[in-house]
Amino acid sequence: MDGLPSPPTDVLQPPGHVAIIMDGNGRWAAARGLPRVVGHRRGVEAVRRTTRAAIDLGVNYLTLYGFSSENWRRPEEEVRDLMGIMRLYLRGELAELHRQHVRLRVIGQRDRLADDIVALIENAEQVTRANTRCNLTIALSYGGRDEISTAARRLADLARRGEIDPASIDETLFGSYLFTADLPDPDLVIRTSGEKRISNFLLWQCAYSEMVFIDRLWPDFSKSDLADAIREFHGRERRYGASAGSSR
Repeated sequence: MDGLPSPPTDVLQPPGHVAIIMDGNGRWAAARGLPRVVGHRRGVEAVRRTTRAAIDLGVNYLTLYGFSSENWRRPEEEVRDLMGIMRLYLRGELAELHRQHVRLRVIGQRDRLADDIVALIENAEQVTRANTRCNLTIALSYGGRDEISTAARRLADLARRGEIDPASIDETLFGSYLFTADLPDPDLVIRTSGEKRISNFLLWQCAYSEMVFIDRLWPDFSKSDLADAIREFHGRERRYGASAGSSR
């Protein structure tokens, strides 16, 4: 975009789409003898830092796992705190995201969210819709299995009504019914806190993503951590199922 600074030339070309499983807020707080909500608040600061870092490093698509469908099982007080933090984020960050030419989108099951949160999401998406510098997607009330089963039900219903031929359902058509239909698949998935699992995150989309697991707890995640993960990404050979040395 004209008038916007180019990414720095002293770093490797970033992957087009970076997705992050933000893990470790609770452990960060517990290690300091603080309530879990404090860890979640510090996690929001890491979201701000990481969004700025992604812009600086030239990442076009950044997807953050904010709240899973399983997280609804957490204690009611913690869920209430998390929803309050989401309200504050949507209200407080919109102007800055728009100023930075960031497009914000939220994926997940919105019918479980409070009406005022849904209204804040819809407003943020509308305000930032035309922005192209960086595409920030937050997975909220999201689960990969739920996303896949929802897409399957929609396609099955269309087939039942005779609107599509079941034989026409392939990966491309199926993908167009996912929450991420207009997003590229992640090239790089990062998980913080040292855990080595993907926790029901973008199960379809991560089929060929490179995974980087780091020990840093999410509230301490920094631009240098993101840059290090990108360097590790560039050290991998992406074969997409082919043998070593073969093209896709």
